[in-house]
Amino acid sequence: MNPEETLFEVAVKLVDRAVKVLPRDVEDALRRAYKSEVSETGLKILEAILSNVKTAREEGRLICQDTGSPVFFVEEGLAHPWRINYRRVFAKAVSEATKKVPLRPNIVHPLTRVNTGNNTGLGTPIVHVSKAEGSLLKVSFMPKGAGSENMSSLHMLTPSEGVESIKRVVLRRVVEAGGMPCPPTVIGIGIGGTADEAMLMAKKALLKPLGERNEDPMLARLEEELLEAVNQTGIGPMGLGGRWTCLDVKVEYKGCHTASLPLAINFQCWAARRASAVIEPDGSYRIVQP
Repeated sequence: MNPEETLFEVAVKLVDRAVKVLPRDVEDALRRAYKSEVSETGLKILEAILSNVKTAREEGRLICQDTGSPVFFVEEGLAHPWRINYRRVFAKAVSEATKKVPLRPNIVHPLTRVNTGNNTGLGTPIVHVSKAEGSLLKVSFMPKGAGSENMSSLHMLTPSEGVESIKRVVLRRVVEAGGMPCPPTVIGIGIGGTADEAMLMAKKALLKPLGERNEDPMLARLEEELLEAVNQTGIGPMGLGGRWTCLDVKVEYKGCHTASLPLAINFQCWAARRASAVIEPDGSYRIVQP
């Protein structure tokens, strides 16, 4: 196969896998939550979620009827030989997956609300490309549901507000969101950069495995403190009360202007769907997640 055919095949497989097989780390986190949930209602909700995940995996069915907006992340090794129009190939793959998987047609014109029928459109699927050292090409797919995405927010704090203000803003947003992002959630947080970079950091943070802490000790501590604080709100599974409002918090940062402190918050629902593949220079590939 030529490079575009290979990438098309990979993309279709990633979409299919992401919407049917929940990553193992997410399922494990849900199981841990179930074992320690104190609310009877919360227990029943988590039991239903885990049953749903099992059925989807075993029968090849959708984890959730909202198959989301298609979002791809490409990490392109500088020595990888391919030069491809990623959006064109991914659009073709998403259109094919919409028929084959199938996916619910979600993408509409933002003003007319006319549905394109195949989950593509102007600028859709969304594609983020970054460069990396080495010769590998890593492709990740994240179907982003509207319930969680609608709760995303950007806050341009003043430099003097600092860590405690960041915690307060995140907690306030969690309480405002309540059950709308379908908790227990995963929360991605981007600190610093510019407004657009902070939002992208928050989104990309959701690709990280649950249970793993940031390598930066300060950020790792912030992740743990936020996770504990969020789970003390009592919002609970699906917003109906309980111990588990959040499965994990992921924090990323970049340097920012001395006069600014951008803070971005991106929620992911309990169905934290994602799948990745690594493509070698010769076109061979392997699915690496889940």
